[in-house]
Amino acid sequence: MSTFVTRDGTEIYFKDWGTGKPVLFSHGWPLDADMWEYQMNYLSSRGYRTIAFDRRGFGRSDQPWTGYDYDTFADDINDLINHLDLQDVTLVGFSMGGGDVARYIGRHGTSRVARLALLGAVTPIFIKTDDHPEGVDKSVFDGIKAGLLKDRAQFIADFSRTFFGLDDGNQVSEGVQTQTLNIALLASLKGTVDCVTAFSETDFRADLAKVDVPTLVIHGDADKVVPLEATGRLAARLVAGAELKIYQGAPHGFAATHGDQLNEDLLAFIGG
Repeated sequence: MSTFVTRDGTEIYFKDWGTGKPVLFSHGWPLDADMWEYQMNYLSSRGYRTIAFDRRGFGRSDQPWTGYDYDTFADDINDLINHLDLQDVTLVGFSMGGGDVARYIGRHGTSRVARLALLGAVTPIFIKTDDHPEGVDKSVFDGIKAGLLKDRAQFIADFSRTFFGLDDGNQVSEGVQTQTLNIALLASLKGTVDCVTAFSETDFRADLAKVDVPTLVIHGDADKVVPLEATGRLAARLVAGAELKIYQGAPHGFAATHGDQLNEDLLAFIGG
């Protein structure tokens, strides 16, 4: 397997396909790099180098007890970019992975970055606060953590219906649902729970203020996990010149339900 070791000694797995201008993908919770296989295959077949990694605690990467915070996640990405000596890279982050790439820019700048894509991302801030009343109430995230600690497998199996919008007319195969559950259960329970705190409570507004590269924000208007009005629409306003694409009827997991549309939009954006 392809791995690298971060500055704190954590071994991180990554896949590296194709040649050409690099595109680096950061996955959502509680998934791993395999969520990107169709986007990676599509882009690498069209002349791009695609890289995706398993976040620490998830997939085939190490499962340390600590380090599930966005400063560490951003530094892990920085270590990977330096390990592969990537230049002019397009960063693509989905859901909590949008926070990874935003915080990477906040901490490490854009000297190696060509473009940024935020897909169903938790940016600029997910949780409800006094200055972000559109956000999701803390009790929702407390319930998620309680459900994980009681019966993680069943909680995630039930969660997939909302993730893929199955009750709203969207469709994915039973195979995709099984694969999603299998991926999620590879993760550390500790990391899975700690990341709920990280992605719900971290404020990325200062990070987005530092974005100075072309930015694409894609969000589904039927996303019941990371609501458009509390996240994606606001993120697009905070990044100067950002383009917002709203997928009509799309749930949170639109990489699966609207995969062809996403592939075409990413190809056009990266080559623009």
